[in-house]
Amino acid sequence: MAEATCPASCGELLQGWLLGGEKLISCPVNWFSCVSVSEGVPILNERPRMRQMVNLLLDYWQEPPELTFGLRIEYQSTIPLAKGMASSTADIAATAQATARLLGKSLNSKELAQLCVKLEPTDSTIFKQLTLFDHLTAQTRISFNWQPDIDILLLESSQTILTEEYHQRDRHSQLWDNASLLQQAWLQFNTANQRHDNYRLGEACTLSAIANQSILPKPCFDHLRNLVEQTGIYGLNVAHSGSVVGLLFNSHHHDANYLCWWLHQKQISEHYPKIHQVKLIAGGIR
Repeated sequence: MAEATCPASCGELLQGWLLGGEKLISCPVNWFSCVSVSEGVPILNERPRMRQMVNLLLDYWQEPPELTFGLRIEYQSTIPLAKGMASSTADIAATAQATARLLGKSLNSKELAQLCVKLEPTDSTIFKQLTLFDHLTAQTRISFNWQPDIDILLLESSQTILTEEYHQRDRHSQLWDNASLLQQAWLQFNTANQRHDNYRLGEACTLSAIANQSILPKPCFDHLRNLVEQTGIYGLNVAHSGSVVGLLFNSHHHDANYLCWWLHQKQISEHYPKIHQVKLIAGGIR
């Protein structure tokens, strides 16, 4: 048996029209999909994308396709589905690495990215470093050495959005209309990276979230921006193709209990009934 894990994402730090096309920087958090692959009879309730990844790998390595029938995929994951938390990317990436380990193969991050995008739009949680990534083609990959120390209150809405359906929408004109705002966010992100400045990072994320409001609006967005300003936390980020929102802060300098109290007082928690405290972490497959 071989195992692998991949982190979820609290939406994206940035997403929009950059460098000639739509790209994103995922926000990996300490919430994981854990996958094991072993020799044995396949289970009945496996997730289809996991098996598709195994079959894709067998073809990539020019292994006999019938080998798939003797491989058993098991998983443990509590990552919410269809919320913009990269649950599917975590599943297929962990499956790929576990399969590689079982069969004595190796997969580098470039190969993994190219394989994943063949199945679906892929989050940059598959990379160890924060990475600007073309999630549709895997052609662009710009990584950053800085690992910010940031806590996140992840606000989970009850709304579900299927990523595949979202990417079938014609969003080109809206993305283009917001390109200048995304360029500002991109410049702020680069400055934050150079200076290791969490507040600049928060500003970049907030700008990207503002741009996304015209594409996939989040409930109580203006109230959440007011909370950022009133409490002095770093900023907020959103799932650009999902429904979660993240409040970016530092648990040593900001009061998470007050933030939760404020959300309840303003009845914002009615729109986001589940609140999770998570941590921005390095991405990559474990």
